Amino acid sequence: MTADQAPLPPGVEVIATLPAATESIPGGAEARTIRVTLAPGDPGAPPHRHPGPVFGYVTEGEILFELEGQAPRVLKAGEALYEPGGDVIHYQAANNLPDARSQLVVTMFAPPGTPILTVVGAAELAERSHLRVSA
Repeated sequence: MTADQAPLPPGVEVIATLPAATESIPGGAEARTIRVTLAPGDPGAPPHRHPGPVFGYVTEGEILFELEGQAPRVLKAGEALYEPGGDVIHYQAANNLPDARSQLVVTMFAPPGTPILTVVGAAELAERSHLRVSA
């Protein structure tokens, strides 16, 4: 019996399972839990990348989420997200609501001392534009 099939106590729910996710966690990584709160209409951080994989959950509102190689999609409260980190550009995690805040909580696995995110410059964005689905 797998963890997904095991009986759970009342009130416990598996939101998402990523069987091969541990392969992308850097050796010696630390886990960081981060809450991101976005004001109404906030575009979020500029295009960036993370030093390791990110697993998250939208706790409030709606997030317009876009990763390199994937079409933008709206994640609503209660939905999970994953991004592999590393070389993949995270284009946007914007508040999709013009009149209410949105929030997500993520756990990132990254080598100690690395920044939470590194902004990607205009030149690199232009070089990799062919990898952006929404470009």
